[in-house]
Amino acid sequence: MAYRLEELSAATADAANTITLRTGQEVYVTPPTYSIADSYVQESASWPRVVLDGDEVVGFIRGHFDGENPQEEFRSAVWRVTVAGERQGRGIGTFAVRALADEAKARGHARLTAIWEPGEAGPDGFFRGIGFVVVRETQYGENFGVLEL
Repeated sequence: MAYRLEELSAATADAANTITLRTGQEVYVTPPTYSIADSYVQESASWPRVVLDGDEVVGFIRGHFDGENPQEEFRSAVWRVTVAGERQGRGIGTFAVRALADEAKARGHARLTAIWEPGEAGPDGFFRGIGFVVVRETQYGENFGVLEL
């Protein structure tokens, strides 16, 4: 399959917002740390993209870049990644995170970070499987992982 990224737009926003996950995954979509930080970050630092398979939106990724942020978690980060439940396991999420990693590297970052909640239906296996290494736990009990670029 030849997936491609497209910047989030009015034409793709509805499809991105209505991606249906597998049962039980919805509680893992945005960890509390990112939800709280969302209110403090500049929208200009956001990198929202949809993943398309042909003309169908099958995933969404939002990256965040703020090299001057005092918190490492928010300098070069996967803010959100979702893949339609029926399309998971086909490389869509990996494709999206790798594209974000390429963007981070092009912007001069040496690492990409992610925060996720541990749990049975959560994304732990996904993030670890593509190379993120958990370096610590956040104050909310989430995993803080780093992917060296």
